[in-house]
Amino acid sequence: MPAAAPLPPLSRPRRLNRLPHVVVCLIALGLGLAAMDELSDGHHLGFPLGTLSGFVVGAAVAFALWRPVPAWWLSLGATVVADVPGPALGTDWPWSSSTMTAQAVVLFLLALRTPTRVAVGALSLTALATYVLQGLATRPTYPPAALLGGPSYHPTGAPAVIVFATVVLLGTALRGRREARTQLVEQASLTEEERARRTVLEERSRIARELHDVVAHHMSVISIQAQVAPHLVENPTDELKENLEGIRQNALEALTELRRVLGVLRSENPEDPYGLGTGAGVAPDAPQPTLSRLDALVENTRAAGLDVTTEIAGEQLPLAPGVELSAYRIIQEALSNALRHAPGSAVKVELWHFPRGLQVRVVNSRPRHPAPPSPGAGHGLLGMRERVAMLGGTLVTSETSCGGFAVVAFLPGNGTAPTDATARTDDTPTGPRGEETP
Repeated sequence: MPAAAPLPPLSRPRRLNRLPHVVVCLIALGLGLAAMDELSDGHHLGFPLGTLSGFVVGAAVAFALWRPVPAWWLSLGATVVADVPGPALGTDWPWSSSTMTAQAVVLFLLALRTPTRVAVGALSLTALATYVLQGLATRPTYPPAALLGGPSYHPTGAPAVIVFATVVLLGTALRGRREARTQLVEQASLTEEERARRTVLEERSRIARELHDVVAHHMSVISIQAQVAPHLVENPTDELKENLEGIRQNALEALTELRRVLGVLRSENPEDPYGLGTGAGVAPDAPQPTLSRLDALVENTRAAGLDVTTEIAGEQLPLAPGVELSAYRIIQEALSNALRHAPGSAVKVELWHFPRGLQVRVVNSRPRHPAPPSPGAGHGLLGMRERVAMLGGTLVTSETSCGGFAVVAFLPGNGTAPTDATARTDDTPTGPRGEETP
């Protein structure tokens, strides 16, 4: 016997989530009492058989909430037992109004909770039992129909089968709709997980593309230094020359491999290689930007309609190239988010130089007018997280008390992630901006 799916409760309001079960139990009580009266008096079955059959019919309706297939057997069996003596004078036969309603409710719950083949099988057996019981109408009735000048009962076989087929069709359709909705939710969840996984890979690939130029620069310097070093020493030994030549060859081979990796990672859209929409706007072969180009980025943002101010504090110590690149990209993405989600706002960019590293803070005020729907892919905050985690820094993004939005990141100056702990990020934005900001 296949397992029946649970009867779905009402989702809203939560206080009424069990209302369908209560309603079915009340219907079962009413049908049980009505069946007891009809079968005991109308069918002349008497107190023991009529009362017991009516009680089983009502109990079957309630039992269908938990075990619809056994409940269907109980309902059908009670009706068959009650009809075996044959039709009585003036009765609805083989299905009275109460037994027909009870059987219809049981079949509906069965079709709602079991596979279609089970529901169709139950309907077929019910129709067959109705046909067999209808054949009992040829037996002598009480009182005899001949003495009354007409038929002694009202046939209900055909209307009952039509009602049963209708409720089974309705229950099957509702069950299919519920299963389709469940599958749609599951598919949407899987799609969202796959999208998030793909987004992580895209962001890491973009960061790898950007860091290629930094690594390639250092490898080129190593190669040149290894080539020049023998000329800076008087009478260099053959062993020294051999080691320096090996260093140079290794550096050149590393550069070659980097170029091959870069060929795989390059964006297919050279006009927007970083996928920011209002991002770099340069070809992927251009040098990677540093904080020295921050003024140009701010000017471009002002031209787009934002009031941007900058503040730089602290002693500007040398930073690792990867740190400068990441700081530039974080500022760029924060300004891009402000353009998308806070049009007309005032933005303040702060750079605080500390002995241990660089703190970047970008805060925008409340937007002056509602933002239009954003066509962005929603990867901005994720890209910030990846950059900060790579460098072992911290990231905090949140809505401000005045209705704006703040992005604060601290990047270690040496650009080296700590080995004893991972980067700590608190990037759960709050409010509508946090939900829509990429």
